[in-house]
Amino acid sequence: MATSALSLTNQLCRFSSEVHFLFINKNFSTPKSTRLISHVWSYSKTTRIPALHSANGYIKEAIEEGEGMVDSDKVRVLKQKIEVLGIKCDDSCFPGQYYHLLCPKCKGGKTMERSLSFNITQDVDVAMWRCFGTSCGWTGQAFADSRMPIAGVNKIFKVKSSKQVTPENVVLEPLGDKYIIAFTYRQNGAIVGCKYRTMEKRFWQEKDTRKWLYGLDDINEATEIIIVEGEIDKLSVEEAGFRNCVSVPGGAPQIVSAKDLPSIQKDRAYQYLWNSKEYLDKLSRIVLATDGDTSGRSLAEELARRLGKERCWVVRWPEKDDSRCFKDANEVLKCLGPAALKGVIQTAEKYEACQLHRLN
Repeated sequence: MATSALSLTNQLCRFSSEVHFLFINKNFSTPKSTRLISHVWSYSKTTRIPALHSANGYIKEAIEEGEGMVDSDKVRVLKQKIEVLGIKCDDSCFPGQYYHLLCPKCKGGKTMERSLSFNITQDVDVAMWRCFGTSCGWTGQAFADSRMPIAGVNKIFKVKSSKQVTPENVVLEPLGDKYIIAFTYRQNGAIVGCKYRTMEKRFWQEKDTRKWLYGLDDINEATEIIIVEGEIDKLSVEEAGFRNCVSVPGGAPQIVSAKDLPSIQKDRAYQYLWNSKEYLDKLSRIVLATDGDTSGRSLAEELARRLGKERCWVVRWPEKDDSRCFKDANEVLKCLGPAALKGVIQTAEKYEACQLHRLN
């Protein structure tokens, strides 16, 4: 079972701060709640660091343009910048890997826990970190070019709901020897819902909570977004370099309804769209990257009907073999890699033109 859990984590992509792994296995040595991080950051009370001086002098002038720098130069510049902020990263920290370091802000709390998740991206352009200490939440980025580091605190705010969901009470009763993923839904940093998944793809959600798009805080300032059909697909799209991505919280319809659109109050299956209306109204371009099966295409049509087909684009998943196409973002990521997934999203077609093509 441990092998299958690790296999899934290696395959799906890196992980967001909105994902919790709840390992419920008495024979497994990993802590009961492990939180991992990806290329997505939600800032609250963000501040910029005004000056940059490394511990032993200055940062190389080469960062002024950032051109012609080899990877080793970039790594050195990034490490100099984070040292100014108190992050201790030795020569064993390599790009593309994730490390648990001691947070310079909370010092690991009473237990001296190494709660700071730290990563230098594979392209060595950015260093990112987030502290998962309960009372901390310090997060930020440093850049290999001339941009100043960004650091701030991502706090959990209280939210009014019939059932309060917090990181502390995202705990499950054991269901035998199973591994469970908890996807936390957030709005303005507050947890407003939670969805659980077993390794066998059994899903359930917190009761008595409103339906929202997964990843709302990642599209606060966006004018263009990507909508996918599952939380893991959202994380896969992040791995391809797109943070402005959200997922629908539930499954897809079997067929497209032949009826006129219901009123907002009666449109129960798509309440997550209306609850997110303030985020969606300002968008100029929406890329629909739903699954490539019949249900996924039906979902794309239902979303386009509500969001406005004139501002929708649709992804065409590449061919897997002579008779099949890849199913979704996660499958493309696993089989073809992040660059291929990025290319597929960038070549999305205008929705109305794609519909006409299918009719012809």
